[in-house]
Amino acid sequence: MRPMNFIIPVFFAIAACSCGGKENADTPEEGSVSVTPASLECDAHENTLTLNVTASGAFQAYAGDGVDWVSVDPSYSKESSATVTVKVSENLAYKDRSTDITVKCGSTRKKVTLTQAAAKKGETSIEIPEGYHLDWQEEFNVDGKPNTSDWWYETGGGGWGNNEIQTYVAQAQGGVDLAYISDGSLKIKVQEVGGTVCSIRMNTKKYWTYGWFEARIKVSDVPGSWPAFWMMPQNFKTWPGDGEIDIMEYAISTQRKNYSSSSIHCNAFNHMKGTQKTHKQSVANAASEYHVYACEWTADWMKFYIDGKQHLMVSNDGQGYDHWPFYTPFYLKLNMAWGGNMGGKTEASQLPAIYEIDYVRVFQKD
Repeated sequence: MRPMNFIIPVFFAIAACSCGGKENADTPEEGSVSVTPASLECDAHENTLTLNVTASGAFQAYAGDGVDWVSVDPSYSKESSATVTVKVSENLAYKDRSTDITVKCGSTRKKVTLTQAAAKKGETSIEIPEGYHLDWQEEFNVDGKPNTSDWWYETGGGGWGNNEIQTYVAQAQGGVDLAYISDGSLKIKVQEVGGTVCSIRMNTKKYWTYGWFEARIKVSDVPGSWPAFWMMPQNFKTWPGDGEIDIMEYAISTQRKNYSSSSIHCNAFNHMKGTQKTHKQSVANAASEYHVYACEWTADWMKFYIDGKQHLMVSNDGQGYDHWPFYTPFYLKLNMAWGGNMGGKTEASQLPAIYEIDYVRVFQKD
């Protein structure tokens, strides 16, 4: 679980149903609804607001489709008069947001607009780098499967250019969940299923050019496991020409226990030539404690951090695409390979291996 000072967004799902059907005999077919106040406003912090509802029968109350920062209780009331509690999670973005709360009785609907103010510098529970604002986040706080509206899976075997042993699958294999969220973190698991070592390679559907990219991670110390947090270009055509950004790679078989590396790859600088720009940094208790791995990427340089301390800087030397293809959109990747050039010697008897990600966040320049 994350420390208590991290925000836990409120997620909910309200099943759509008809108030006017036979199953809701307490609700008149037409219905009437009165709601006060007519609108709701609140600041950027967590808030609990109320609506007073008077209807001609049973009623429903719900927020807009896909809104995960508001919960409404009760979502259905058999009583014609009730107080509805509206809980609003913290707004971490530097812009206002709004949605409608709908109260429905029979075929009659009343909409109340809820507006939440933008966050202010220094007033959010997330530490935001100076000069940036939060653009995207995945906090992994709702148990279940990763949200496929935000993530997509790469699948298949064949070594992936690194003599890797595992086969990547989409979320589960043979009834075994290999990407799942529990206790406030994403788990990526390497496990033998039906005689095949399977794992996960998942990517954000969103992509960015420049920014601050970070994840809070607990790696795996099982020999052969190779967890990574990295970036590839949206319009990828050739490797290494189009570039690769490795924010965190960890493999005890080839780089020692409690050491993590960050690297970039392109035509001029890549591990095939032995010219890659890279640095290996000690990380205490990397598999038993969470650490924050980050990359700050601009047009002129990249800086790599562990727990807020810079350990590598790579500058744009101005010599063109072969030296610096890093000016196009890249997306984020989370995966755990098994064996291969970096994973090294494997210990199948120690599987499953588990890689934990507490959160992933992306910040953009103000």
